[in-house]
Amino acid sequence: MPAEWRGTSTQVCGLWPLVAGSARPTVGVPLGWDLLTGTTVSCDPVSWFRAGLIANPSALMLGRPGLGKSSTAVRMVIGLAARGIAPMILGDLKPDYVEVVRALGGQVITLGRGRGQINVLDPGAMAEAAERIGGPAGQRLRQEARDRSLQMVAALVAIVRRSPLADHEEMLLAEALRLLDARHRGIPTLLDLIALLEEGPESLQTAALARGQEGTYRGAADGVQKSLQAVIAGPLGGTFAGQTTTRIPLDSNGICVDISSLSESDDRLTAAVMLATWSDGFGAIEAAGALADAGLAPQRSWLVVLDELWRPLRIGAGLPDRMDAITRTNRSLGVAQLMITHTLADLESMSDTADRMKARGFAERAGMLMFAGLPRRELQRLTGIADLSQPEIDMVASWSTPASWASRAGEDGRPATPPGAGRMMIKIGARPGIPVHVHLTEAEKRLHDTNSRWSETHE
Repeated sequence: MPAEWRGTSTQVCGLWPLVAGSARPTVGVPLGWDLLTGTTVSCDPVSWFRAGLIANPSALMLGRPGLGKSSTAVRMVIGLAARGIAPMILGDLKPDYVEVVRALGGQVITLGRGRGQINVLDPGAMAEAAERIGGPAGQRLRQEARDRSLQMVAALVAIVRRSPLADHEEMLLAEALRLLDARHRGIPTLLDLIALLEEGPESLQTAALARGQEGTYRGAADGVQKSLQAVIAGPLGGTFAGQTTTRIPLDSNGICVDISSLSESDDRLTAAVMLATWSDGFGAIEAAGALADAGLAPQRSWLVVLDELWRPLRIGAGLPDRMDAITRTNRSLGVAQLMITHTLADLESMSDTADRMKARGFAERAGMLMFAGLPRRELQRLTGIADLSQPEIDMVASWSTPASWASRAGEDGRPATPPGAGRMMIKIGARPGIPVHVHLTEAEKRLHDTNSRWSETHE
């Protein structure tokens, strides 16, 4: 096969007639080749947002397991890192990104039972930035840090209860966190919050009864206090009872929070740790942006990868609302998001109608949709969000076809590659989809080997 060349009509006019044009965008990380035209496809949410091709620097990736979602994410992480966009993987469950971030010179933070703790009341980088900035801007950052702590405490309570907090309980927690911030020396923990609720100072009693709640302070506060004690005493306690083991640095080439030691059967702990790392990571980004705005640090851009999005959504209990609050950022801070899950059904699996609608909003607000192999019924469901044509549905559905019975493992003992692996449909609004075959280099394959345990087993 002859070599392929790419250029403008002026540059390659001497090669006519062996020239093929393409209307595909040429900006972004090179992913692979177009399955229809054979031309190179370049794509990522940062470059396309900067070029005005999408309105929001975010992408939602859907697809069955094993078809290349995380491999595509790895390609974007590496490509954007070369352009100065630091990756931040907030909760690596498998892990898929640990070796990639290490190779990029970034930092890996390990969390899990007996492998590190995270204090949801620790303002982390936001407090340090607020101290350096000072004045009204520093005070606003302190308030934002307190709001993030409130969202995380409310999320932990909701996970333990499997139901959201009442309005008066959230007001009580907000006042308790304000008091802790004013009175406590050092960084408070959940144990300090429980002790303050037990003490019940006057301002807390006023907050607890401010909405016309009947009864005493204890009747209003006991529910929250018992739920927090359940967090400390239960399966979450070993991870959330103490001080943060390792804070997220603001000057790293990349961050990967490794939570692969968590048991896949413990949904509540996994969801809680994922939400906590998201809160900590987005807080660090906000702190870095505030320092840059104050002229105290260089402006940085980030690609935040939120993989296995379905894990916290499965819990329900108002968590989509908490997730939205925890992950909110201003796009002027230079933050792009890559959200990854299996199907749209993951975003609509909650029993509560309001939760389902809020979760669906994650897909509707994404600037870019990317589909690996999906069943036909799932693609039909997606037509309410993406303007998929019938040929596009047929193509993406064909990628989810399993390997034939005659398929064999490779010489290294690894499972056979599914026929649709590495194929991805890029969809932007009503524009025709771009079907791409993502091509990884050998170096990328070594860094991102999702079947390494199987190959070790068969050696």
